[in-house]
Amino acid sequence: MAFRITPSGSEFYTMFTDAGRNLAAAVEVLAGLTDPNVNRSAIAKELRELEHAGDGVTHRIMRQLNTSFVTPFDREDIYRLASALDDVVDAVEAAADFIVLADVGRLPPLMIEQIELLRRSARETAEAMSRLRTLRDLEPYWIEVNRLENEADRVYRKLLSKLLSGDYDALTMVKLREVADGFEEAADALEHVAHAVETIAVKES
Repeated sequence: MAFRITPSGSEFYTMFTDAGRNLAAAVEVLAGLTDPNVNRSAIAKELRELEHAGDGVTHRIMRQLNTSFVTPFDREDIYRLASALDDVVDAVEAAADFIVLADVGRLPPLMIEQIELLRRSARETAEAMSRLRTLRDLEPYWIEVNRLENEADRVYRKLLSKLLSGDYDALTMVKLREVADGFEEAADALEHVAHAVETIAVKES
């Protein structure tokens, strides 16, 4: 295995920027599900493609990590950040795929709120990934993502209460609960990304 001797982080910065953009693109595609007339199969297909693209970036990061003698941040933090970014796209893709496979009906308003919160958090994340090189002015990013995740938790709890209220038949409730859990998993993963960035910024300050 060949190791890089010279300290160069440019490859990592570029790949994390690519991962952030891919993540934001995936959540934007997911947001198409808020349209009741949209072709859900086409959205699921596009998300599978973005998930594969995200896997590709993650593999490139890991390969670079394994062949670089010097890295811009701690190896553990690079691994943690790359994994969390990948987890977001995986969760989003899995939720959309389930919506199609299980023929989930119209998404309730609180679930649309979940998607919008994911969308806002994903945009913040993509912007932050493009600024890892300087690590400047990132604190507002992780504060905002933490706030959005707290809001997502609140919406998730309200949604669960609604699903268990008896307004839905058992099968519909189970289907919607699976989707809600997937969106909550994505929100948690976005917060994990923010925590990883915060850890890096604190260590490098």
